Amino acid sequence: PPEGAIKDLRAGPRVRAVEPQPEPGRSLNLSQGGVAAAAALGTLSALPPGPRRGTRPTVGRRPALARGPCPTAEDGLHRDRHPGAAREAADQAAAESRECAGPAVAAATTAAAATAAVGTESPWGLPLVADSPAARAKVVMAELEHLKLEKKPWPTRTHSLHYYYLTLSEPGPSLPKFLAVGYVDDQPFIRFDSRVGKAEPQAPWMTPMDAQYWETETRKQEKWAEVQQVEMWTVMGYHNHSSGMHSTQRMFGCEIQEDGRYRGFWQFGYDGQDHLSLDLETLSWVSAEPVAMRTKHWWETERCYAEYDKAYLEGPCLASLHRYLELGGQRFSRREPPTVRITEHSAKDGGTILRCWALGFYPHNILLSWWLGEKELDSEYAETRPSGDGTYQTWAAAWVPAGKKAQYTCRVQHSSLNHTFTVSWESSHPGLTAMVISLVLVLLVVVGGVTLTKCIQARNKESYEQA
Repeated sequence: PPEGAIKDLRAGPRVRAVEPQPEPGRSLNLSQGGVAAAAALGTLSALPPGPRRGTRPTVGRRPALARGPCPTAEDGLHRDRHPGAAREAADQAAAESRECAGPAVAAATTAAAATAAVGTESPWGLPLVADSPAARAKVVMAELEHLKLEKKPWPTRTHSLHYYYLTLSEPGPSLPKFLAVGYVDDQPFIRFDSRVGKAEPQAPWMTPMDAQYWETETRKQEKWAEVQQVEMWTVMGYHNHSSGMHSTQRMFGCEIQEDGRYRGFWQFGYDGQDHLSLDLETLSWVSAEPVAMRTKHWWETERCYAEYDKAYLEGPCLASLHRYLELGGQRFSRREPPTVRITEHSAKDGGTILRCWALGFYPHNILLSWWLGEKELDSEYAETRPSGDGTYQTWAAAWVPAGKKAQYTCRVQHSSLNHTFTVSWESSHPGLTAMVISLVLVLLVVVGGVTLTKCIQARNKESYEQA
């Protein structure tokens, strides 16, 4: 349900993105030059590229948002010189949208179309004439390489910067129309709620950011709220949903690994289910359901929008992540080792299910596996979940023949451990073994006591009879 999605946006759609894995130190093979991106590197930007632009024309009974053409330098100059004509184009597009859409959609489309037509900024807020997504990514990656050469702090383990957007078709007093939350690793640091109307810090290390930073974040999130609302109503039309509670989710982010490699993802969901994911190698959108093919065709009308997304993930996203790690300091370097236990469960076929639990560990990346000697077994895995105290828990289960559980071991690999930790049924239950031994000793004492008592009674009886 939408309320549950608001409580934990990370439980949203799960789409496996196809991600590039460049070798450490490999420079991006990007064309085009430009220095406009350098202007943005001095300020910290937590937000992705600005919203995609377009208008909603009349297409029968199902409105479909058509994206506008990719912006060019000439287009930017034209807008600068002829703002009146651009405004007229925006008004005309908005009028077309109102013919087939409801009031909420028309209002969102009007704002998006006006921003698209008269704005002189790119989706990243940079001057349209000089902006190039490839050039910006190249500048940012050069800066990251410079940080390495200066021997500034670099991630000692895998770190990530993720964002989660949620739009609801029927908001209310307790439900926002649009909600955005940003995470560094698993810690929320920024939040935008349409009911509040401004971006707010969610972590103490974000309080030093100045007013201009928060104003910029607020403005960009407001634009995203408008665009994602139009996207939601369009996809609702694809599903023949004209009313009721529905939602769209957008998840995207980047990750820096310990060896210096990076990866990114960009995903879109509808009603909590997978819809589209961006293939960063081919710059194509992968559909997760038949209806998503219509959204795919819509989004692929102009390739530049996928280029913007990829360039953001490979450039500004990584630079922002590195700076956030510096701001957060030691908060992102802590490690908590797991507590490992094995539990036994009966299987229907007479065998035994052994479940290896890892509890109270941080960070969340962990590897559990079951082994018989030196042979790894097929196992069932649970998704790693928060424990509620800032740590995580998970388990892995394997079927074993009845009476053979002592021969199987569970191996645990985690960044808090300097070696692979191996645990067996006996080692996982030392207290149980001691308890069994204690019970056996108690039984022996009881049996011995009863036997001794009977012997004494028998002797006393013989003595009494002789007397």
